[in-house]
Amino acid sequence: MYRKILRALFIVLILGLGAVTESGATVDLGFPFIQNYTKLLYQAGNQNWSVCESQDGVMYYGNSEGLMAYDGEHWQLYRMPNRIIVRSVAADDNGKVYVGGYAEFGYWANNNTGKFTYHSLTNLIEDKNELKNEVWKIYVEKDRVLFQTFSALYLYQHGKMKVVKGPHAFLFLLKARDRYFVEVIQQGLFELKGDSLVKLQNSNVPGLTSVHTILPFKEDQFLVGTSKNGVFVYDGEEFTPWQNEAHQLLKQYQLNNGAVVQGKYFAFGTILSGVIILNDEGQVVQHVNKLKGLQNNTVLNVYTDRMQNLWTGLDNGIDRIEVNSPLFYYFDKSGKFGTVYSSIIYDNKIYIGTNQGLFYSNWSATENRSLQPFDFTLIENSQGQVWDLSLVGGELICGHNAGSFRVMGNTIQKISDVNGGWTIQRLKSNPELLLQGTYTGLVVYKRNDSGNWSFSHKVGNFGEPSRYVQEDNTGYIWVSHNYRGLYKLTLSDDYRQVKSSRKYDQADGLPGNYNINVFDLENRIVFSTDSGFYVYDEISDRFRKYNELNKKLGSFAASGSVIKANNKKYWLIDHGKVALADFSEAGTVKVNSSQFHMLSGHMVQFYENISRISNNMYLISIDDGFVVYNAAVQQPQRTALPAVVIRKVQNTTNRLSTMADTGNPGNTVEVAYNRNNIRITYALPYYSQGKAMYQYKLEGYSSNWSDWSSDAQKDFTNLNQGDYRFLVRAKIGEDAVSPVTAFTFTVLPPWYASFWAFAFYVLVAVVLLFLFRHLYQRKLKRDQQRIHEKMEQEKQEFLQQEALANEQKIVKLKNEQLQAELAAKSRELTNSALNIVSKNEMLQSLRDEINQIKDVAGKKVPDDQLKKIQKIIDEGMGNERDWDLFESSFNETHENYFKKLKSRYPDLTPNDLKFCAYLRMNMSSKEIASLLNITVRGVEIRRYRLRKRLNMEHEKNLVEFLMEI
Repeated sequence: MYRKILRALFIVLILGLGAVTESGATVDLGFPFIQNYTKLLYQAGNQNWSVCESQDGVMYYGNSEGLMAYDGEHWQLYRMPNRIIVRSVAADDNGKVYVGGYAEFGYWANNNTGKFTYHSLTNLIEDKNELKNEVWKIYVEKDRVLFQTFSALYLYQHGKMKVVKGPHAFLFLLKARDRYFVEVIQQGLFELKGDSLVKLQNSNVPGLTSVHTILPFKEDQFLVGTSKNGVFVYDGEEFTPWQNEAHQLLKQYQLNNGAVVQGKYFAFGTILSGVIILNDEGQVVQHVNKLKGLQNNTVLNVYTDRMQNLWTGLDNGIDRIEVNSPLFYYFDKSGKFGTVYSSIIYDNKIYIGTNQGLFYSNWSATENRSLQPFDFTLIENSQGQVWDLSLVGGELICGHNAGSFRVMGNTIQKISDVNGGWTIQRLKSNPELLLQGTYTGLVVYKRNDSGNWSFSHKVGNFGEPSRYVQEDNTGYIWVSHNYRGLYKLTLSDDYRQVKSSRKYDQADGLPGNYNINVFDLENRIVFSTDSGFYVYDEISDRFRKYNELNKKLGSFAASGSVIKANNKKYWLIDHGKVALADFSEAGTVKVNSSQFHMLSGHMVQFYENISRISNNMYLISIDDGFVVYNAAVQQPQRTALPAVVIRKVQNTTNRLSTMADTGNPGNTVEVAYNRNNIRITYALPYYSQGKAMYQYKLEGYSSNWSDWSSDAQKDFTNLNQGDYRFLVRAKIGEDAVSPVTAFTFTVLPPWYASFWAFAFYVLVAVVLLFLFRHLYQRKLKRDQQRIHEKMEQEKQEFLQQEALANEQKIVKLKNEQLQAELAAKSRELTNSALNIVSKNEMLQSLRDEINQIKDVAGKKVPDDQLKKIQKIIDEGMGNERDWDLFESSFNETHENYFKKLKSRYPDLTPNDLKFCAYLRMNMSSKEIASLLNITVRGVEIRRYRLRKRLNMEHEKNLVEFLMEI
C-alpha cells in the first residue's frame, strides 16, 4: 500500500508538471523585465527542477542532464554518476553544492587542485534505510544538511547520516523562518523538531492538502500554499484561507512553489500560467506568463537571489525576472503596430505613433497597470509614419508624414497639408503661436475662432529640413538636421518670412558638419555633437565647447538627444544608451544610467521619444512597443558589486586542458615550463542587463592595468618561470568598481633549472672538483718535471745562445773587417779610376799641347812629325792593362757584377760592360768620356744605345737601374 501511494504521488506530480495548456490568460499586459536563458544557450536539458545561489554569487540549477552553473558570463554542466537528473540543489558557505536525484545525493566541491568534483554521501546510509526514491528537497544549516524523499528524511551531520521516517509517505519538506514543515500523506502537516516529527494542531482542515510551499508572512504568521485549494494563513494555531485577488487564479492554474521577494512580495509559481506575484495585502502585483515573456508556463521552481532577482526553473528553460525594476514593458509581439516613433497618454487613452499609423487604447490612471489590458486600434485615416505626438495648450497634435492632425479621442482632423511634422512648440516671443519643423521648412499655427490650433502659414525664404527647432532668449530661431547642418534664422515681425539666415559649420568652431542637434537645457540653448555639447557665443559669432557641462555628464556628454523630464531633470540619449540627469543641485549633475541599461539599443535612433505621464511616471517609446518608467518604485538598496570569480584556469599549449575550476584551489597552481601558455576565465556574478566590463593585470608580467573590456577571459603565452599574481576587477556602466580578485600561480623552471637539475649539477660539480684535483696534482707533477726539463733545456739553450752570440760577434767582426776591406777596395777602385781619368786627361792635355807646337819659324809642326808622339799618347790612353786592373778590382768590390750583367743581357759588348761599370760607380759623363777616350756627346749616345739594349722604360733612371743589379 505504501509503495502504491508513492507511485501514484510521483505520477500525479510529473503529469501536473508536464501540463502546458493555458486558459483565461489576458493579453498585452505590462510586465517587468524578463531575461530568457534558453536550452540553446545553456546547452543542457529542458527541465530545471531547482535553483540556488552559492556564497560567491554563482547560480546553480538542478537540470535534467545534471548540475548546471551560471556565473553571469559562462554556463557549465557537471554530469552526475549514471547521468541522473538533479531534482534538488543547495549551497553552503564553504563552497559545497549539495545535489540530489534518484537514489543518489552528495555534494560537489573543489579539491586541492581546484577541480570541481562530486562526492557521494549515500555510502553513509545503512542497508535497512536504502535510498530508492528521488531526492526532492535539500536544506543546508550551519552544522547539518537535510535531504528529503517521499519515503524518508536523511539528516547529514558530523559525518554521520540519521534517517527520519513518518507514519506514511511525505510530500515536500518546506522551510520558513528556520522551521521545517512536511506534509504526511493522509495525516496532515507536521513540523520537524530536531530529528522528530510533531504534528501541527488543526492541520486537518478541509483543503489543506498537497502543500507545495510555506512562506513567512506577517509577524509570526505563515502562508501555506496548496496545489489546487489556494493559500492558507497559519498563525501558529489555526489555518484559515487567505482571501486575495489571485485566489481563483492560483486554484485554477495549480500552485506549485513559492518564494518571498524583497521581504514584502510573494511569488507563486504555477503549473499552467507562469508566476503570480502578490503583495502582503493579497493584491496582484504581477502576473508573468508565456505571453509576458516567460519561455514556458510550467514553473518547476522559484528562487530569490541576494539581488532580489526572481529566478524560475521552467519545464523548458530558465528565466530571470527583475521584480524590483521600475520599468514595465509592453511589447507588440504580434507586430500589430510596427516600429514606435512616439507615444503619449492623453484623456484616459494611450496613443502610439508608429511607422504604420496612429494607434490608441484605453488607459486607466487608477487601475493596477500590471494587469491593465491593452487593445490597440488603428485610428482611421492615420496610416503612414507618425513622427510626433505633442500636447500643446490642451490639444494633442500629431505630426505625420502626410501633414499634421488634431487628435480627438479615436478620430483625427487634418490641420496642415505640409508633409512631415517632426517637432512643434510654442514660440517664446509669442506664446499665441506654434512653430513646427517639417520636411520643407517651418510652419506657424495659431488659434482659430473656435479656440483650436489651426494652420496659419508656412514661413517663407527657408525650405531646409527642420528636424530640431529651438527659439533662444533673443528671438533667434535655431534649426538643425543631422545631415543638412545648423542654421540661425531671424524671422520678420509677423513671423511670415525669414529676414536673415546663416549656416554654421566647422569653420565657426563646430567639430563637424553632421549630427548637430539643438536643445533647450535649463533655459539655455545647447548644441549636441559627437564630440560633446557646444554653446554659441553671440559676441564672436562662434561656437565653443561646453566643457563645464561635458565634464559633469561624463560618458553622456556625446548625447544626441535631450528630452525634458520633470522639474530640473532631463533624459539624455547617447547612441541608444539612456540616462536621467538631475540638475536640481546647483553646481552638480547626477546622472542615473544604471536603471536603464536594458533600454540600450531598443530605441529608434533619431526618433527617441519619452513623454511624462505624471510626476513620477514616463512613457518611453521603444522599437517594438513602449516602456512605463515609474520613478516612485523604490528598488532595494544595491550593495556594492560582488567580487569577480575565477571560473576556470586552462592550459592552451597544444590542446586545451583544465588546470583548476576556481581561483582558490587548496594548492598553488603550477604550470610546467614547456606548457607555459594559460587561459584564465572569470566572471562578475551580477545578474542584470548591464554589461560587465573587466580590467586586469598580471603581477610579474606587467605593472599596469589593462583597458576596460567586455572580454571575460585572458590568454597569456610564453610566460617565464616565476611566481605570478593575476588581478581582475569589474564594473557595470558608471557604477562603482568591484573589489579586486587575486589568483596566484607559479610557472615552474625548465628541467635544466629545476631543483633536481641543480642537485645533479652540484653532484657533477663535486665529482668534477675531485677529478680536477686529481688531474691538477698529476698536472702539477708533470709541470714540475717539465719545468726541470725546461730549465735544463734553457740552460743548454743559454749556453748555445752564448756560443752563438760569440760566433755572431766573430762573424760581425769578420763582416766589419770585410766591409772595411771592401770599402778600402772601393776607395782603391775609385782612386784607380780617378788616376786613369787623371792620366787620360793629362795625356789629352799633352796631345792638345803637342798639336799646338810650332817650329823655329813659327809654323805648325807637320802631323807626320807628330804621329809617333800621338801614337804613344793614344797607346797610353787606351791601355788595356788599366782596364784589366780596373775590372779585377771592380769584380772584387761588386761580386762578379759583370757576370750577372752578362747573364741577364747577353747582347752587351765589352765596351757596354765598361760603360755599365763606369755608370755603376756613378761617374760623370766627362769622366766616362776621358776613360773611354770619347767625347761627352759620345757618352750620351752610348747611354741611349745602352738603354735600348737593356729594354729600359723611359722613366727609369739608368744609373739606379744598374745599381740595383
